[in-house]
Amino acid sequence: MPFVVGENVGPYRIIEKLGHGGMATVFKAYHAALDRYVAIKALHPAFMEDPSFLARFQREARVVAKLEHPNIVPVYDFAEHEGRPYLVMKFIQGETLKARLVRNGVLLDQVVQIVEAVGTGLTYAHGQGILHRDVKPSNVLLADDGRIYLADFGLARIAQVGESTISGDMMLGTPQYISPEQAMGVRELDAGTDIYSFGVMLYELIVGQVPFSADTPFSIIHDHIYTPLPLPRAVNSNVSEPIERVLLKALAKERADRFEDISSLVDAFSGAFAETDLAAGVGVGHQPTGAETSPPMVVDETVSPQQADAPTASILEAAETPIMPQEAVAADESEVSGKKIPFLKRLRWWQIALGAVVLVFCCLLALSVINERQKQQTITTPTQTALALEELPAKTPIETDDDDQIGRAKQLVEENPDDPFVQLSLVEALLAAGQYDQVQAAMQRAIEISGDSPAVYLRAGNILAKYGINLYAVNMYLTAASLPGDPTYEDVAGNIAEAVYLSSVGSDAIDHLSALEADLGPMMMEIARIRHTLHNEDRDVAKFRLQQLREQYPDSPEVLLLEAEIISIFGDDEAAIAQWANLLEDESTPFWVRRQARIMINKFDQ
Repeated sequence: MPFVVGENVGPYRIIEKLGHGGMATVFKAYHAALDRYVAIKALHPAFMEDPSFLARFQREARVVAKLEHPNIVPVYDFAEHEGRPYLVMKFIQGETLKARLVRNGVLLDQVVQIVEAVGTGLTYAHGQGILHRDVKPSNVLLADDGRIYLADFGLARIAQVGESTISGDMMLGTPQYISPEQAMGVRELDAGTDIYSFGVMLYELIVGQVPFSADTPFSIIHDHIYTPLPLPRAVNSNVSEPIERVLLKALAKERADRFEDISSLVDAFSGAFAETDLAAGVGVGHQPTGAETSPPMVVDETVSPQQADAPTASILEAAETPIMPQEAVAADESEVSGKKIPFLKRLRWWQIALGAVVLVFCCLLALSVINERQKQQTITTPTQTALALEELPAKTPIETDDDDQIGRAKQLVEENPDDPFVQLSLVEALLAAGQYDQVQAAMQRAIEISGDSPAVYLRAGNILAKYGINLYAVNMYLTAASLPGDPTYEDVAGNIAEAVYLSSVGSDAIDHLSALEADLGPMMMEIARIRHTLHNEDRDVAKFRLQQLREQYPDSPEVLLLEAEIISIFGDDEAAIAQWANLLEDESTPFWVRRQARIMINKFDQ
């Protein structure tokens, strides 16, 4: 049974849902007896498919609950409620390292502090005979009080002992950070697996991207096993030679070639970092672009209305996701992990070098619009389904009685030159008139004067989505979700998911979206790939892959939406309409899924 906001789960009153993913759902709760807030992670019901899982869950939870270290998120309690096991953890307000990298980057004097905090936490856990198995930036929590925590020991270990379908799917860990031996399914792991994953995180911190990224998780896993590590200095010339040597050793394919233990890795890295020319910034790939601190955020790193990495220790990457994978968001992400995993060869790069990427984006805007319109004119399918594939209801139309919308918009810009929303009204007027050659300057100006306001990026995303430029709307929405500020103005996560779904049929969609996989999450990324295959390659392959995804996420409305589309394309319109109707009638279905279901039903009624 699902946990419900307002109900009691044991001694805990559920306050709010923070996020959910393939393995667990995370809630903020209040413990009245101790007068404190806690984070509750309710494991997915699929774990209970294994009749012996609950006993093993209790045994392993006792082990991880004994971890008492200032750099490890403590597990307070564990129990089972109406057939659903859950963990109770310390509620920490802050953000993940992944979110920090996406937003501002890491200051030079913070790098060693983060490495040493994570390293000491891992060293302590290894001394207790416990491996983490999923070290990555989205599991490193930067609390508002300055403390640094390593999160998710509980879930990483507990998932390893399960034998349910979901456990089997997740036990490999996050592809971008997985060790070769873990990728090969080796059961008897030692500290070397965490050393390798920690090394990937260091590589990402220093070089600016993860070492391996590809269109599919399996490709990434293959690279970890067989592909030589991309030399850090070849990817980023600012990396110093001493740091490169540390990374090469930490990321050796063979366990025997890596550092003996985490302490040796931390000591070697600290020494190499001390040799780096800090004044010149040599050796550190990520640099901050904004203020060193930001308002606290209590959001979820999973695909939720806030969409940024779980800024609370309570979130512990509930979705891994990745995400996405998130991804996909991968991730890191995802989990906003890393992908190029990157992000627009990493979204994080896009934010760090915002002006440059906006310029590229704007240059491609006109071509994207033309391609989208041509695609909509040429796509044909056995049913009416394709007619609604790229249709999105108008969200924020310009309301004016004057035929000269562009003239009026330009006049407003002259009167309000520093108002980014007025500037965006010009962008919309230009798009409405098809004058794409002028969009570049208008969009770039809006971004320049945005003041990093998430509302500006949200508005930009809505405008792009309205005119069918969903692929680039994804980028705007992701940035809106990752910037500091109150994210309650709109369901950003729904906008992201909808834009991903609608854009996925484009010829270059998968290459673009794969770069954002860490933050999109694995489910949405796989939906995008299946939908792309459905409309561009092989429908039978798409149907087969959908069946596999359906087994992994049996109750996901997003997956059911795609399934209805495939059912229709294979000729059973009546069954498809029935499935869309069920999604539309279920109030728990995400709003964007219900909207798309309504669009499809309306198309058949016309």
